[in-house]
Amino acid sequence: MRDLSKFKGLFSALLTPFDGNGKINFNSLEKLIKFNLENGIDGFYVGGSTGEGLLLSNDERKAVYECVADTAKGKATLIAHVGTIHTNDAVDMAKRAEALGYDAVSAVAPYYYSFPLEAIIGYYNDIANSTSLPMIIYNFPASGGFSLTKEIANRLFANEKFIGIKHTSNDMFALRRFKELDREIVVYSGFDETLLAGLAMGADGAIGSTYNFMGGKFKKIMADFNAGRIEEAMQGQNEADEIIEEMIKYGVFQCEKAILTEFGIDMGNCRKPFLPISDEGAKAMKKIAERLMKER
Repeated sequence: MRDLSKFKGLFSALLTPFDGNGKINFNSLEKLIKFNLENGIDGFYVGGSTGEGLLLSNDERKAVYECVADTAKGKATLIAHVGTIHTNDAVDMAKRAEALGYDAVSAVAPYYYSFPLEAIIGYYNDIANSTSLPMIIYNFPASGGFSLTKEIANRLFANEKFIGIKHTSNDMFALRRFKELDREIVVYSGFDETLLAGLAMGADGAIGSTYNFMGGKFKKIMADFNAGRIEEAMQGQNEADEIIEEMIKYGVFQCEKAILTEFGIDMGNCRKPFLPISDEGAKAMKKIAERLMKER
């Protein structure tokens, strides 16, 4: 049986910084990776929604994989999100991740077209069987309409290459059901604002975007929960949720980049069609960044 221990813990869904011309800012990306490592992050989820992976070209996605591997390989567990609508492209990116020494690949279900279940299962198996790396399913029903169930998961996890699920949904009943599959897997809570709820329902860890700058706070939430200090864990979750609630007003990714820029890591803007952060939002994030820096 595969050892799943290195896949448990807190993983940053890594953001992608851009320069003034909209190109990937690899200098800032290296700084962001090192900043996360200093905050005790256990691993990185690279090229997913937070990283604007679907707004990057395939070559750009592979270049990001390479930068992360060069900076963090051996220091954190690395998961490459390779999901896209084109199976061959996903397989190509999975092979690149394998060559770079990643620990696993992951993919969101193919989107836009209403693919039948057998096509989605075939897509996942094609990616999983293309490399020696284990596969983590990215279950994100809001992104394309496909919602993983325990019954579908049992079919997929008959293939030993599948080891986990990134569950980006508020459906905690479904999360618990994934922990009751026919064999042990890793289940990640995918919404930062419900990390504590996910842990209570059996999540082995979490993958989230605000961990890029609140990693220490969320590590403490996990430690408090595991030690039975539930009131302390709830207080930490409430503090984080107040910040997340403010970010939602102005655009989460835009706000995350604004906060990190205040921390001294120039993140630039999100790619179009995302809008830039408003002046009001930038002022609000400046205050949040100042507060977080005092807590460090």
